[in-house]
Amino acid sequence: MIAIAILAAGRGTRMKSDLPKVLHELGGRSLVERVLQSCQEIEICRRLVIVGYRGELVKQSLIEGKEIADNPQSPPLEFVEQTEQLGTGHAIQQLLPHLEGFQGDLLVLNGDVPLLRAETIKQLMAVHKQHQNSATLLTANLPNPQGYGRVFTDSQNLVQQIVEDRDCTPDQKQNHRINAGVYCFHWPDLEKILPELKADNDQKEYYLTDTVTFLNPVRAVDVEDYQEILGINDRKHLATACDILQTRVKDKWMTAGVTLLDPSSITIDDTVELQPDVVIEPQTHLRGQTAIASGSRIGPGSLIENSQIGENVTVLYSVVSDSIVAENSRVGPYAHLRGHAEIGANCRVGNFVELKNTQLGDRTNVAHLSYLGDATLGEKVNIGAGTITANYDGKNKHKTQIGDRTKTGSNSVLVAPITLGEDVTVAAGSVVTEDVPNDCLVIARSRQVVKPGWKLKEPKK
Repeated sequence: MIAIAILAAGRGTRMKSDLPKVLHELGGRSLVERVLQSCQEIEICRRLVIVGYRGELVKQSLIEGKEIADNPQSPPLEFVEQTEQLGTGHAIQQLLPHLEGFQGDLLVLNGDVPLLRAETIKQLMAVHKQHQNSATLLTANLPNPQGYGRVFTDSQNLVQQIVEDRDCTPDQKQNHRINAGVYCFHWPDLEKILPELKADNDQKEYYLTDTVTFLNPVRAVDVEDYQEILGINDRKHLATACDILQTRVKDKWMTAGVTLLDPSSITIDDTVELQPDVVIEPQTHLRGQTAIASGSRIGPGSLIENSQIGENVTVLYSVVSDSIVAENSRVGPYAHLRGHAEIGANCRVGNFVELKNTQLGDRTNVAHLSYLGDATLGEKVNIGAGTITANYDGKNKHKTQIGDRTKTGSNSVLVAPITLGEDVTVAAGSVVTEDVPNDCLVIARSRQVVKPGWKLKEPKK
């Protein structure tokens, strides 16, 4: 049995933010959500999150967040309050009443260390189980370990001592192995000694590392890539983590057959799914729960967010959010699809077109300079330049229905609620306010008047 405890009580004063540090976002997820995600490959029976500063906000964010939605089979989250932040040992002491009688292992993670890979945690747990350790520490060999406590082990990686940086002798400082702050404890062993921890240090805090002195055996496991243990303490660290995450994601997709033109100008959340032979042009950003199918070309200069893009779609200099674009359609340049727009196959949505909560049937074209909101269009519809649906009456939104093969002339206004039947032609410049049946021409504009020989009179001097 494995329980996990995530330390998420701190404010993170160096972030200069009212938002708790663990709720700052990295690649579309909060830091603490990323930590929870890293535990996917081990079987967990309990998940405890230790909260403190703005704890209710942390609870609400996690309960409503992506991690719960993506992993509905995971054990429910349990929240443990740490009213005073008196160190890592003090935080784990708060678990004593919650884990009373628990006989399994406790994995301790930090809510501000978001880059740990699932494979690393899986390896840590495997070593812990294989050797029946009282405690297993994740360690890393840093090129520059200044400021970090050093971990000293024997030839079998059994921990002999942990020495804080300020207490190290010059010889000890030559050791580059540091404590990553990730632990697995056999809970019955840890439970016995937690009440004995003392705050005999300058910070007057209870350190979880002090438990190592009383546990046996304690083993170290080195992380393969030391970047995984980067902690987020300020905005610079957050930017560094973003760069690391982007490198991982881009390497993954290029290895899988995706072409990234100028990768340094592209950002891709690790929640995005791409198929082989997708081409991502420069200055393009893919976010959230986005999926792009084979053969599609996105960008340059496009933003796709929480959207599904079919095969062989082109999106040029456009924004697509919370929408669906079916195969062989073209979007842009300078189009905006939002609010659950759905584009059928072989459609064209051209320059300076905005679609909101609108569905286009197959082979329908909205070529330029139009706004369609709360509308449903059939197949082979052609929307002339400057056509708009007047869907808002100042209080409520109303629907527009347009049948198959209907055409609107330039600068038409369709005042919703309204239905146009199939094979309707709307004359240019019309303001249509009443339903139109099938097979009709509708002209809704003033008759042109021409007055021969008329000119503006000159004013009297």
